[in-house]
Amino acid sequence: MAYGFVYQFLFYLFGLLGIASAAIFVTRRNPVAAALWLVNTMFCIAALYIMMDAQFVGAIQVLVYAGAIMVVFLFVVMLLNLGLPPSVADIKGKGARILALLAGLVMLAEVLVIARQKLPAELPWLPSSTNITTPITEPLFRAYLLPFEITSVLLLVAIVGAVVLAKKRS
Repeated sequence: MAYGFVYQFLFYLFGLLGIASAAIFVTRRNPVAAALWLVNTMFCIAALYIMMDAQFVGAIQVLVYAGAIMVVFLFVVMLLNLGLPPSVADIKGKGARILALLAGLVMLAEVLVIARQKLPAELPWLPSSTNITTPITEPLFRAYLLPFEITSVLLLVAIVGAVVLAKKRS
């Protein structure tokens, strides 16, 4: 019975975090900060998909939207220098920075606690799944690992090249 409570608690937690992140996203003046809050919203939506036993949709949500589209958006914003001057920063003062540091330490502590626990092979509080991502991930990370990594290096080189070409000469 306790596992159902944990599942329901996490479902509402990710839902509320997604709504709060979306609200913060539309209120930011800095386009880079807004894009990062949108990435957080997309991760919350992906977590909800995974909890609803739609692992493939959750993985695609992270890969396509939070990964590819948001990286392109941030790249264009930074390349065109559409950011506002530093005087319009989203985090001002020492209080906000201390709060951000504490939030980061809490998240790090959560990761360390989860890493130290020995979890069973089947997590009983999650719904049973058929793991439909295995037919996609198995060949990608075994047979096609080298082409996958070469593609990532080529994309990195293209980004660096575009930044060098777009950089204003002093």
